[in-house]
Amino acid sequence: MTSNQLGVQTGKRIGLMTSGGDCAGLNAAIRAVVRRAIHGYGWTVIGIKDGSAGLMARPVEAEELTLLSVGGDLIRRGGTILGTINKGDPFAYKMADGSVVDRSGEVVEGLRQLSLDALIVIGGDGSMRLLSRLCQLGNIPMIGIPKTIDNDVAETEYAIGFDTAVSVACEALDRLAPTAASHHRVMILEVMGRDVGHIALTAGVSGGADVILIPEIPYSLTGIANRLQTVSARGRKHALLVVAEGCGTETGDKVTQDRDGGRARYGGIGQYLAERLEDLIEAEIRVTVLGHVQRGGMPSMRDRMIASAFGVRAVDLIAQGGADLVVVWKNGDVDDVPLSHVAGQTRAVDPDGTMVKTAKGLGLYVGNDSSA
Repeated sequence: MTSNQLGVQTGKRIGLMTSGGDCAGLNAAIRAVVRRAIHGYGWTVIGIKDGSAGLMARPVEAEELTLLSVGGDLIRRGGTILGTINKGDPFAYKMADGSVVDRSGEVVEGLRQLSLDALIVIGGDGSMRLLSRLCQLGNIPMIGIPKTIDNDVAETEYAIGFDTAVSVACEALDRLAPTAASHHRVMILEVMGRDVGHIALTAGVSGGADVILIPEIPYSLTGIANRLQTVSARGRKHALLVVAEGCGTETGDKVTQDRDGGRARYGGIGQYLAERLEDLIEAEIRVTVLGHVQRGGMPSMRDRMIASAFGVRAVDLIAQGGADLVVVWKNGDVDDVPLSHVAGQTRAVDPDGTMVKTAKGLGLYVGNDSSA
């Protein structure tokens, strides 16, 4: 291994993987990492397929990523060319027979077989924490790039995928509004958001909703009904309601539909609200569940830009000898923080923050029985 004129080692091999749920903008980040590593430092980038599952496979499922692999069209493609998984903790891996085994050693051995000098993980808080533990066992520096449509990673104003998801939800409201007006209906849009309401709140304000319900703020059915009746009394015979899938009932109970691998899956709060509100207001109510439409499709300009900035910064951090750092977006600029500042933390909606104040200032019902 040699050094260039800037004193940075050439000939390094860095691994790159996506982990957790998919979202728009992942490929833009992959493209940025590869281009910066090759153009800037002459390094080799090894793309690991399907997250930790690729590292547990034998032979390890990975391939070298070249400039040809990340052509210009990649920046506008949704999903991830590397594949991803959002289940299967290597330290407590559930086997087909129901038993739970520790497969962390297999992942570490997979990393060693690839002869990596560092690893970049594009994932959420949970993925980055797990991979950091594994990299420490393998003595491999790790840099994290945050992605999640929920935008709940601590220390960063934006995570890859959030802006596109909000744009999709706002477009859905734009399309629901005319049909609601035509039939004098209340339209309920259920959006993603397991534990936080960033998508629902941002899309609701931007899309002209009358009611926004998020996990962080309690609500009452009476409060919702009062707001909808106020809208009707003012002469408008239709309304829009946005609710995050992780928002519970008025008593705080979560609404789930089925189970996936032993885990309850959120969904159904929209239908729950429709059934309860039909007893309180005189209006037809229809429910639209947006679901995974928010994850797919062409990434927005902001997601492409942030993903590109994150990818470049992650490679530069490796060149500087960084480890256990997470790239973040703060005050309109790219930055980085220790992984310990992110791990186990959640960036929830601030009930007293600007977005909630804006919603209330517009006369929207956002819980706590405040309405205009």
